[in-house]
Amino acid sequence: MGNSALKSHLETSQKTGVFQLTSKGLQEFPEELQRLTGNLRMVDLSGNKIEVLPATIGNFLQLKSLTLNSNRLTSIPAEISKLKKLETLILNGNRIQQFPPTLGQLKALRTLSLSGNQISQFPSGLGTLRQLDLLDLSRNHIQNIPSEVSELQAIEINLNQNQISVLPAEVSRCPRLKVLRLEENCLELSSIPGSILKDSQVSLLSVEGNLFEVKQLRDLEGYEQYMERYTATKKKFT
Repeated sequence: MGNSALKSHLETSQKTGVFQLTSKGLQEFPEELQRLTGNLRMVDLSGNKIEVLPATIGNFLQLKSLTLNSNRLTSIPAEISKLKKLETLILNGNRIQQFPPTLGQLKALRTLSLSGNQISQFPSGLGTLRQLDLLDLSRNHIQNIPSEVSELQAIEINLNQNQISVLPAEVSRCPRLKVLRLEENCLELSSIPGSILKDSQVSLLSVEGNLFEVKQLRDLEGYEQYMERYTATKKKFT
């Protein structure tokens, strides 16, 4: 991509606060963006070949949305925690293996999506994200959900296509959790704690493609309470 094209994008972004440059074969996070640290509210660099998100990402203090789907990132720099206004962080389809512990400092974060990476450990320290609506960790290599999951404020947690074989009862204590997606994991019927059906806020539990037939859920204690929540929620949206 030529310098003149990049210059044109930068000039537009200075006015709009939006920098979108997707599928252009970029191998590095554009250094020129540093000139716009006070302007940019949204950056989308999806579909490139970027391997490193530089520490200087922490300078973009006005940033509300950062998207780098389908790149070659292997990690997230700790400096991302400086982005106190960041509401949306979407890094699907990269090679990320773990999270910086500072991620829990992104107090404005509403959407955290890391689908299709190489994450094997469920992230810790996200209970401080009081605004979090969606946590998407689908298509990774996660095997266990820690008991501290009960601190998560997310309304939806997507763990489809992982390797989870046990669901801790603490999931049922997530205060705002309404949608829990666990399709195509390694769960047996005995791995589903009754408290999720009976005592939680969950109104959509998606468990197709595990080691039992979905209709077997009907045999579990609390299924009727779950169906009441499911039906009530469905009525709202129809």
